[in-house]
Formats: sequence, C-alpha cells, structure tokens
Amino acid sequence: MSHSQAFMSLDARGPMQLEDTRVDAPRLAEFSKNTQFPISTGGQCGTGGGYAAHTAISNIPLAQAGPLSKQTSKFDWSSTNAVIAFGDSYTYVQGTQGRQNFSFIGDQFDFAYDTETLLSNKIVQNQTGTAEGGPNWIEYLTDCGVKDGLTSPKSCEKQLWDFAFAGADISTEYIPLHHNYTLSLENQITQFTQYGHPALQKNKQTTNPKETLVAIWIGINDISDSAKYPVPSFQEFYKTLTKSLFASVESLYDLGYRKYLFMNLPPLDRTPGNQADINPSPNATQVAWYNQALETQADAFGAGHGDVEVRVFDAHSRLAAMLDGPARYGIVNTTGFCVGYDQPDIEVEYLKYGCPVPLEEYFWFNSGHLTSHVHRVLAEELEGWLKSK
Repeated sequence: MSHSQAFMSLDARGPMQLEDTRVDAPRLAEFSKNTQFPISTGGQCGTGGGYAAHTAISNIPLAQAGPLSKQTSKFDWSSTNAVIAFGDSYTYVQGTQGRQNFSFIGDQFDFAYDTETLLSNKIVQNQTGTAEGGPNWIEYLTDCGVKDGLTSPKSCEKQLWDFAFAGADISTEYIPLHHNYTLSLENQITQFTQYGHPALQKNKQTTNPKETLVAIWIGINDISDSAKYPVPSFQEFYKTLTKSLFASVESLYDLGYRKYLFMNLPPLDRTPGNQADINPSPNATQVAWYNQALETQADAFGAGHGDVEVRVFDAHSRLAAMLDGPARYGIVNTTGFCVGYDQPDIEVEYLKYGCPVPLEEYFWFNSGHLTSHVHRVLAEELEGWLKSK
C-alpha cells in the first residue's frame, strides 16, 4: 500500500484496498462548493471536519430502504429476446474475451473489439466465473451461462450480453476508478455504443433493440466508496450520481433501446462487517436515500420518453426479507461468511475450513457479495414479478 489515499470497496473476489493513484480525483470540492444545502439533520460539513457529514448521518434514525418495484408502462417479459447488462461485480460474468475476474469482454486498456470477437465470445461458468462462486442473478434470470463450462450467448433462448465490470462505479466524475483498467458504468455504455451495439446488429436475435431488455444494477460501489466523503448532503450527492447514470442511459435510448430494468441497492448496512459495527458504513438511511434517488430518476426518464418501458425492481426488500426470515429460503447463516469461500474444494470440504454449513446455506458469500444461492432466489422472484406485470 502506498502513501496515497485508499478506499475500501468491492471487486469480483471481495473487498480490496483501493488506491487513488492512477485516475483523477472526484470533483468533490466542486460539488461541495456548488451544493448549498445541509444534510437532513440540520448539520453541515465544516471546513475542518472531513467526516462531519457522515458523523451526522449516523445519528439519523434508520429509514426503511427501498422503493416499491414499479413501471411506467406495459412490460412484456415473454417477448424479450435478449438481455444486455451493465453494472458491477454483482452482475459481471466472466467471458473468454474478458479480463480475468472482471469482465465478459475487454477493459479500459482493451477498449475496442470487432464483431467477430464479441459474437464468438463465451460465458465462463466455474467457481471464479462470477463474484458469487457460481451463477449470478442475470444468468439465472436469462438461464444463459448457468451450466458449468462455456456457453455462447447465441445458444440461449434469451441471450445474455453482459458488459458489467467488477468494481465499477457510475462515473469517474465524482468517484475514482478502483484500478486503471476498470470500466466505469459510463464507459461500459460508451464502449457498448461504439462497438457492442454495432456488433449485435449483426446477430439475428438482437437486431431489434425494442425486443431487448437493458438491465442495470449499479451503485453498490458508489455508496460504499463515498460513504465517508465530506459532502454537505448525501441526499443531493446521490441525486447527482443517479443523474449521471441516466445521462449515460440516454445514449442507449438514442440507439433504439426501449425496455429498461433497474435494480435498487441491497441492504448494504447488513453486510457481515456492518452488522458487527455500531456505526455501519453505509448505513440504512444512506441506502434508502440512494434508492429513492434511483427511483426518482427512473420516473423522470420514463416521463421524459413516452415510448419506453421502465421498471425498478425492489431487490432491497426481497433481500431484506431473506435476512429477516432465512429459514424459508434454506439459509442458516446471515451474519457471517465462510472464510474458505474461495478455496477450490470448498463445495465439499467446507468443514475443513471451519464452516459448519455449505456455502448455499450462507446469505453472504464473502464480506460484500451474496452467495449464488441468494442470487438464484432473487432471480426467481424477479422473473415471477416480470411475468406478472
């Protein structure tokens, strides 16, 4: 670790010490200067109190985080031929043309690709093929890439083209990259507009963007990375972050995509580390504020485009219900994780690593990611919800 500023956050295989040495620092000073509003408690970040805003927010009664899942128009899951995904390690899948443990295809240094490279790419499913030790929610939802080994998205009934990058935040405008090769959500979409979309126009099942669902789950790293930033108002900061998100989504709209699914934040205040901390970071109020900002921006996006179908799925409430009533879902442990989660024989030799139950009976895969079992349950609930609308 160098002497430079470090941030704790998540990449594909768990938390990492992240150094702000290779990218421009976020424009927090400009944000603070131009944002003249106190945080909700009436407290305000002073010139000498870098963590004053966080200290004040920790004293707020914890809110119920997560808006109701909602839509702006009719949504027909059955007519969806393919899913294009963007996000972070909760959504990333390993590809044969991707950066190991980070992406399906390319990175910030390997930005360009041609049609053949994308369309011949395959999803890798093994213990390290996702950040969950097995299939994740988007693979379960599409039933694409779930089986061990290699899967061509073109072979799936609902094709999955996943451009999420593990460790991604929304934009480097306010939060620095985890690594100099990380693709932020903003750059995932930029890369897609330049190379992914033209390539998918040559794939029979994705030639019509109106029959393709755009799925985005982002913000997990953003709220964790920025939880102690000296901003005068986290509510306004989250509004700024989500506005940045939807500014990028406008590029997808311009390409003809009209069906959008957004996932709100999970209960990050209840990670193993946060459950053991009297001052969780982020806390439930911060998560609630971010989720509210996401819903507001999704509503505005839908209202501004009369021809789009927009949904926000309340992943937070579903996951909180699993934490509150784990037995119903076959879960035994909700407060910790198996320390041997990344060992090659963990599936059968969990006792050797001091873990009393198999991984699928844990809620948390590691200090910040959900187990593949939890992703499967979440995907089942999401699919049922999509079919019911």
